[in-house]
Amino acid sequence: MLKLCGFAGSNYYNKVKFALLEKGIAFEEELVWTDRSPELLARSPLGKVPFLETEHGRIVESQVIMEYIESACPEKPLLPKEPFAAAKVRELITFMELHLELVAREVYAEAYFGGKVSEEIKTRTQKLLTRNAKAFGKLVKFSPYIAGSEFTMADCAALVHLPIVGMTSKIVYGEDVLADLPVRDYLKMLGERPAAQRVNADRKANQEAMMQRIKSK
Repeated sequence: MLKLCGFAGSNYYNKVKFALLEKGIAFEEELVWTDRSPELLARSPLGKVPFLETEHGRIVESQVIMEYIESACPEKPLLPKEPFAAAKVRELITFMELHLELVAREVYAEAYFGGKVSEEIKTRTQKLLTRNAKAFGKLVKFSPYIAGSEFTMADCAALVHLPIVGMTSKIVYGEDVLADLPVRDYLKMLGERPAAQRVNADRKANQEAMMQRIKSK
């Protein structure tokens, strides 16, 4: 059986978890916090989560795991068969992760962990998020799913990345950079799916443990 390793407060962990649940794949979960311990580095070379334990070995990087799941378990596909349509799904995932979530991550310390980010970083991040959110609006469909009429792995990514991008920008800058897009209604629709409900419930429960862990350090 597949074993998903990481913690449910991680949006990248939850992207994979959402896909596994949607595809109906049996899997176990192992709680693994990120650190630089020799034990974790032996399993994940950068000490990152998620990673997936399979009968053939271990896989790191969330999108690589998503692609493996899709290839190994093609039932209930989350990627279109048509090459261009599949590329557009991958395009959306890459855009959300490189140009929205990774950019917003620059100010997570101030938004969520009581830290302070320099004004230079905050200004640069706001500029990039504003520009990239407008560009994102040219790619998304919301008809009703993010890539079009079918639920895909791009929706698995959107469920976990879009809320944190919007919330981060609102906390740090006083406005949601995604406010011009129908993200709220879209996330409400996704939230009606049983798999999404489980992911969100587990995330909320794990975040409490995560915050306690941070405070104890």
